Amino acid sequence: MKTVLITGSSSGIGKAAALYFAEKGWHVAATMRNPEKENELQKHTNIKLFALDVTQEESVKQALNLVKQTLGKIDVVVNNAGFGADGVFEAMDDAFIQKQFDTNVFGLMRVTREAIKIMREQKSGIIVQIASVGGRVAFPLYSIYHGTKWAVEGFTESLQYEVKDFNIRLKLVEPGAIKTDFYGRSRAFSKPTYTNAYDSFVQKCEAVSMEAGNKGASAESVAKVIFKAANDYSFKMRYPVAYPANVLLPLKRILPERLFFWAVKQSYKI
Repeated sequence: MKTVLITGSSSGIGKAAALYFAEKGWHVAATMRNPEKENELQKHTNIKLFALDVTQEESVKQALNLVKQTLGKIDVVVNNAGFGADGVFEAMDDAFIQKQFDTNVFGLMRVTREAIKIMREQKSGIIVQIASVGGRVAFPLYSIYHGTKWAVEGFTESLQYEVKDFNIRLKLVEPGAIKTDFYGRSRAFSKPTYTNAYDSFVQKCEAVSMEAGNKGASAESVAKVIFKAANDYSFKMRYPVAYPANVLLPLKRILPERLFFWAVKQSYKI
C-alpha cells in the first residue's frame, strides 16, 4: 500500500483528500494542529492522525519523521494547509501579513524541505502543492493571498529542476472557487477603521467573491484531481480544477493584458 501525508486535514480540501485516498486503499497520514479534536477521520482504518503545525519548524520535522517511522515510507506529500486573507491592503499590519505568508508559503516550504530529505533517500516521491487559480490570476482585495500563491507557483516551478534527478516530481493543483471554510471560518478579512474611502469598493468586490464561494465546486472534486496528480508519474506539473480556473487560465494566455484586466473589472463592476 502507498502512503500519503496530507497537511491541513481537519476540514475542507484536506479532509476530503484524506477520505478519498483512504477509500482508494492508501495509508493516509492526516496531519493537523489538533488531532485530538478530529472525530470523523480517526474512524477510518486506513487513516492515522498526526499533530503537525506548519508554522513551527520542529513540529514539521517531528511529524514527518514520525510518519515515516510509523508507516514505513512516504510516497506522496500533499501540501494543503493554508487559509485565505483578504481585504484592503492599507489596513493590513505586519503581523497580519506575516501570518498569511508563514502558513501559505513558509509552512509549505518547511514541509517540502523535510519531504525532499525522505524522498531523496527513497529515490522516489511526489509532492502535490495546493496552489490556486489565484497563483496565476489576480482578483480585487486578495493582494496578500495572491502574493502567497504566486510565491508557491514560482517556488515549485524552480524547485522541480533540483529534485528531478532524485525521481521526485512536483505537482501544482490549482483550484478555482471551492465551497469550503476559505470563505467562512478560516477567512481573515481586513478593512480600515479610520476611513470609509474603500467601503463602496469593498461592498462590490465582496458580493462577487461570496457569490463565487457559495456556487463553488465541492472539496471532493479537488480531492479527485489531487489523487490524479499523486498517481501521475509524468512531468506534467499543473492541474487546474473547477470554475473559474478552467476558464480564466486559458483566457489569460491568449488575451492582451489590457483586455484581461478589463474583463476582471467588468465582472466585479468596478
